Amino acid sequence: QLQLVESGGGLVHVGGSLRLSCAAAGFTGFTLDYYAVGWFQQAPGKERKGVGCISSRGVSTYYTDSVKGRFTISRDNANNTVYLQMNDLKPDDTAVYYCAAYGPLLRDTMCTMTGRYNYWGQGTQVTVSS
Repeated sequence: QLQLVESGGGLVHVGGSLRLSCAAAGFTGFTLDYYAVGWFQQAPGKERKGVGCISSRGVSTYYTDSVKGRFTISRDNANNTVYLQMNDLKPDDTAVYYCAAYGPLLRDTMCTMTGRYNYWGQGTQVTVSS
């Protein structure tokens, strides 16, 4: 059973930066190479929405328009970890951020925010103050 553990959230001022980590663990011999990973945000009282995703081998990424140019998703498959680098943070970015994964995948196909993400992290709070 694949487990995801998130960290890196915190309180920052407008324009600041944070890097979120999503560490994955699974069965013996597990490798994250075969799983696409997405990041989602859920603001207080709001529905969860997609932020972006990265393909299983990291060849391609997708970002929602609101974060393009500010957020970057990367992965270190050797350490079974995916990152969300957030720069130029805005108050509207305030939310609980979740990482999620789907797979296994045989090929490094383009990820999608509407994929069947059945593995989820516990979430980490990001608060942007002004």
